[in-house]
Amino acid sequence: MSQEGNRDEAKLVAAARAGDRGAFDQIVAMHAPRLIRLASGMLADLPDAEDAVQDALAAAWLALHRFDPAKPLGPWLSTITINKCRDAMRRRTLRRFFRLGAADRLESLADPEPASDRQFASRQMMEMVQREISRLPQRLKEPFVLVTFDGRSQAEAAAILGVSEKAVEMRIYRARNRLREKFTDF
Repeated sequence: MSQEGNRDEAKLVAAARAGDRGAFDQIVAMHAPRLIRLASGMLADLPDAEDAVQDALAAAWLALHRFDPAKPLGPWLSTITINKCRDAMRRRTLRRFFRLGAADRLESLADPEPASDRQFASRQMMEMVQREISRLPQRLKEPFVLVTFDGRSQAEAAAILGVSEKAVEMRIYRARNRLREKFTDF
C-alpha cells in the first residue's frame, strides 16, 4: 500500500475507533476480498470462509479500541481471520467426530449451464488441490496459505504466526512437498 493509502487507512481506523461505522465499512471493503482468499485457502470451502471472515470482522469491530494504530491493519485482520479459521476447523473436526451435520450441506449444487469437459476437469482438479491443502497440518497450512494465497512475504507470515522466518520457510517447503506427493500423477 502506498504511503498515501496508509494515511487514508489510518484516518479510517481513527474514525472507526471513534465509532464511525461508515469508516469501518470502508476498511471492510478494502480488506474483505483478501481475507476471503486467506480463509478460503485455510478452509477449502467458500461458505465456511465467508462465515469465518464475517466472524473475524465482527471481532475486529469489537476489538478495534485495542488495535495499535502505529501498526499496520492488514496483519492484525489476518491474525484475527486465521484464529476464526482455526475455530471453524475445530468445529468441523468435532462435527466429524460426532457425525453431526454429515449431510447438512450438499457437496455441490447443479450448475444451470453444463460445463465443457475441460472446465469440468479443471474444476475437479482445483477442488482436489483445495481439499489436499485443507488436509495439511495446521502448522504447514497456515504459512503456506498466507504466502501463497494471501500474498504475504515470509517475514510478514512469521510476524502474523509468531514464529521465525526460517520456520515459515521450512513449513512452506514441507507443505509444497506434501502437495507434490499427492499430485505426482498430474
